Amino acid sequence: MNKFFRYGFTAIALTFILGAFAAERTQAQPTTEILKRMDEHYKALKSLQANIAREKTDSQLGEVDKTSGTISLLPGAGRNFSMRLDWTEPRTEIISVVNGQYVLYTPNLKQAYTGSSESKQLNSKGGSALKVIGMTKKEELKANYNIEYLGQENISGGIQTWHLKLTPKAQAEYKFADIWVDGNGMPLQVKITQSNNDTDVILLTGLKKNVSIPGNIFKVSLPKDTKVIKG
Repeated sequence: MNKFFRYGFTAIALTFILGAFAAERTQAQPTTEILKRMDEHYKALKSLQANIAREKTDSQLGEVDKTSGTISLLPGAGRNFSMRLDWTEPRTEIISVVNGQYVLYTPNLKQAYTGSSESKQLNSKGGSALKVIGMTKKEELKANYNIEYLGQENISGGIQTWHLKLTPKAQAEYKFADIWVDGNGMPLQVKITQSNNDTDVILLTGLKKNVSIPGNIFKVSLPKDTKVIKG
């Protein structure tokens, strides 16, 4: 997959009632066990639908921007995957990614951005956080991040998770990422901390895995009066 969902999930290997934690085993090697479960979970994931909530905080102004909606995903090998994200509150935006190309459509502005899913425009809409929440290949995680296990924690809804901190080994657009993984190996929440200490949190709830998703929902039909911007 491309970087937007390259490491799983993405991609969204994005139930989710925890299975029993293998206490003896995970106490001895928690990080190894978590990465193993993430890897196995994504290999078994054929499709995903979920509710998604995003909370972006400006550390200087103390302002919090909250958005929510739904996400649908059909994983695939390499760049061959499909994703649709519908932000519905407090405003409507549609984001679709198919085979490394994206469309970001804002109906009330009659405007759409199109281009590579590596785009900064897409990352500003939550792409960085989604990219991290979908990481599942343990070899790539170990190669690109210093991984720290921070213990077991409950997230929204009382769901028990493992908490990992990922610090990029090479220069990145953020300082580090915190990720909360359930006992099945599913990343449910991620928090990106930028270099200026702004944060971006994405939470997945109400997950439906391996359900039938029609392929045509990933095609965004733009009205004729839409202004299309490459970027």
